[in-house]
Amino acid sequence: MSSNSTPKVVLVTGCTTGGIGFHLCEEFAEKGCIVYATSRRLETMEGFQHDTIRTMALDVTKEEDISAAVQKILEEQGKIDIVVNNAGALAIGPVAEATIEQIRNAFELNTFAALRVTNAIVPSMIKRREGLIINVGSIAGIVTTPWNTLYCAAKAALHTITEGLDMELKPFGIKVMLVVPGGVKSNISKNQALTFKLPPTSHYVEYEDRLIERMNLAAHKDSMPTDAFAREVVAKALVPCPPPYLSLGWNTWKVYISQWLPRQYVLGQMYKAMVWKNKST
Repeated sequence: MSSNSTPKVVLVTGCTTGGIGFHLCEEFAEKGCIVYATSRRLETMEGFQHDTIRTMALDVTKEEDISAAVQKILEEQGKIDIVVNNAGALAIGPVAEATIEQIRNAFELNTFAALRVTNAIVPSMIKRREGLIINVGSIAGIVTTPWNTLYCAAKAALHTITEGLDMELKPFGIKVMLVVPGGVKSNISKNQALTFKLPPTSHYVEYEDRLIERMNLAAHKDSMPTDAFAREVVAKALVPCPPPYLSLGWNTWKVYISQWLPRQYVLGQMYKAMVWKNKST
């Protein structure tokens, strides 16, 4: 509950059925919050179990969409207590062959979208001198992986921006939290997996199996169940002083340790695991 004992109002982006955003909405609602679940298309958000979850169509790459959504929530509820910038997408492909459009798209979805939503909501939070912004990053933003390099770069940028926001918004009573998932059983690769194929002109055709392996990495058998992930994030988000950093999921401990190892060694191991092929076998 907020300081005046009314339910917290939560806005979550990227809430397609079965994904991280979807389960975050369910968990916030379970804890008594009024939740606005958003996705580019309403039909991608089906199966919510709580009647305090309202669905809204929102394209996070369009400022007019964001402005309209934020204004609607403020008119209906008078406040937004928590925003979760969860929307994002993988950017599978060799970075050396990426088009400028693909590069821009990776940053639009994984970096700029969170900034747009945050900038639209911050004035109302400053006015109330309270609020929580949660940005969902990735362990890929800490250690670069091949075949998804643009996603890694965009998430790394989001991490830095989140840390800066935390320091800059603290004087206004606004808290900022960076959530860094490791392997979590989400649907982030589902749509891309259905259509992904390298063009026959690519120099990397013989590595296509490696690209597909990278795309499906979050589906690892040891990945964290999405509902369990959501429960832990929401539990931390609703305490009086949320932590500024939270990392959960498969492989997070390896990434933590890797930050203390020589960078050349870590990237060499990544190369061996995801690129190198022993031609003698």
